[in-house]
Amino acid sequence: MTKHFVFGAGLIGCYLGGVLSACRNVGDNAVLYMRHNMADRLTHGMTLTDYQNNRIVLPELSVTTSLDGREEAFDCDFLWLTVKCISVADAISDIKKVISPNTVILCCQNGLGSEKLVSAAFPNNIVLRVMVPFNAVVESDDHFHRGSEGHLTIESSKHNEWLSSSLTADNLNSGEKNAILPIAFTEDMTSLQWAKLQLNLGNSVNALANIPVKSMLEQRKYRLIIAAMMKELLKVTDAIGVQLPKVTSVPAHWIPVVLSLPNFLFSRVATKMLAIDPKVRTSMWWDIEQGRKTEVDFLNGVVVDYAKQNGIEFKVNQSIIKRVKIIETEDPQERRIYTAETLAAELDLS
Repeated sequence: MTKHFVFGAGLIGCYLGGVLSACRNVGDNAVLYMRHNMADRLTHGMTLTDYQNNRIVLPELSVTTSLDGREEAFDCDFLWLTVKCISVADAISDIKKVISPNTVILCCQNGLGSEKLVSAAFPNNIVLRVMVPFNAVVESDDHFHRGSEGHLTIESSKHNEWLSSSLTADNLNSGEKNAILPIAFTEDMTSLQWAKLQLNLGNSVNALANIPVKSMLEQRKYRLIIAAMMKELLKVTDAIGVQLPKVTSVPAHWIPVVLSLPNFLFSRVATKMLAIDPKVRTSMWWDIEQGRKTEVDFLNGVVVDYAKQNGIEFKVNQSIIKRVKIIETEDPQERRIYTAETLAAELDLS
């Protein structure tokens, strides 16, 4: 059996680790490393569900909160690095304890470039990038829910078959392979990451709005802000020659156009954009809620950096970054919540 280690199991890491644990050829050879408060939730196992009503119940999991003194026991074939971009540098010294010369390291971060730190630290290991397109939320202490569509996409390598079989979990409802977590592989991860970054720009608006994603998308002025940020990104990708793959039902350059439609047209044209769980919020909102630093510099900040290098306007992304950094420092119970009208007016997009 292949041995998998999920390092930094939060929302996405727990969902991924649960799927690995449900796979017959992995089972208890999947170990989830997490904070104590998360581990306390999982003493009686885990339940996984998704927006298509698939469900898996795991009565027990292999969980650890410490790597000290147990290096050999955690020697793994695949290490899934699921920490935030801002935590990758700190994680490198810890994952040295569980990595062998043959371990494949899978970097599951948002944004671009964090895998370079891992490759530099482990030059003799295979390092693969992973794109996570969906949201995960906590329904209860031990219940993790995937609330939106999308395939977990892994950079292609000679390990495709092993990884595919490791993520073929038994689905208790449909019995279909990978139903609880569809997967795919790509030869061009850089372009795919830029396409994912375009969609992730809205995470910052969701953090400021403090409402579910579906409710945010139903309000045109929020959509206009997201569209404006996307237009800045598209000017960047055009300038640097990156051709964005189609990752939604709408081509990349048409997404801002669709977002800008009046509500009555948007609700008809963008049915797939709105086909998400009404409770889903973004990971950036979750970080703010937990009083943690966000990944805004690795998302909107990437657009600003590339725009500066190529003489492209970046004022909307810059303005959103400024506001996110302010609310990072505020008490979650007292922080400002931006209505669509207020935020659009402040950005001069009303």
